Amino acid sequence: MFNLDYWQQRAARQTFISTALIDGQPVGALSGATFDTINPATNRLLAQVAACGAVEVDLAVRSARRAFNDGPWRRMPPGERKKVLIKLADLLMTHREELALLDSLNMGKPVMDAYNVDVPGAAHVFAWYGEALDKLYDQVAPTAHNALATITREALGVIAAVVPWNFPLDMAAWKLAPALAAGNSVVLKPAEQSPFSALRLAQLALEAGVPEGVLNVVPGMGEGAGKALGLHPDVDCLVFTGSTQVGKYFMQYCAQSNLKQVWLECGGKSPNLVFADCQDLDLAAEKA
Repeated sequence: MFNLDYWQQRAARQTFISTALIDGQPVGALSGATFDTINPATNRLLAQVAACGAVEVDLAVRSARRAFNDGPWRRMPPGERKKVLIKLADLLMTHREELALLDSLNMGKPVMDAYNVDVPGAAHVFAWYGEALDKLYDQVAPTAHNALATITREALGVIAAVVPWNFPLDMAAWKLAPALAAGNSVVLKPAEQSPFSALRLAQLALEAGVPEGVLNVVPGMGEGAGKALGLHPDVDCLVFTGSTQVGKYFMQYCAQSNLKQVWLECGGKSPNLVFADCQDLDLAAEKA
């Protein structure tokens, strides 16, 4: 079934979301600014996507705060939030081909890798945190006989999540699933190279029953949307995966604004070392 012709035919029919999703609604950049998203395999333009900045980030954070303070999500019984997250996991698998194709076209991942690994992995993360919701308990800390100390798990508030380009759907799921399970609201900024699966994920979250405003997605450049999230005084926590240099920037933005919590995953892994005497394997085999 999944041969080259099949995927090429699907790709020809594929549409792309080009706006932010704020308070459950598509929103373009108020300035009209856009950025090009291309297929790195062909350099073909896929879409011009809204380049969100401080204005759109502020709208998204206000929406998230309103949803956190006044909305039903954090007040839902754990079993109800569980049902929503498991439904979202099911929807990811229902739209498995589309999501795999979006990441493949957008950032160059082999489509069958995305189909077999990334999409099921993202669905599993949402299902895992959903299943955990009605199995987590508060705690009573060990104390002296004349004291009582209890530990209560509570939602933090508005979470900003900034993710890289290389695992667009999975990275979003790793950030979103625990934050949403705990009852937080989230503003997600996907990498400008690969915004499409994150935007589609937000649509599916609405379909699953996540209330409007609980999950907002603001595509844009790092110096625009990313910096605005870092500096926003009403973001309670920012989580980031990416370069060490940008991680340093987010620490600075935290200090310059409200001293928000900043959780960083910085740097690279699995480096490739190419030495001076390296030879192409095929060429070496021919010479042998």
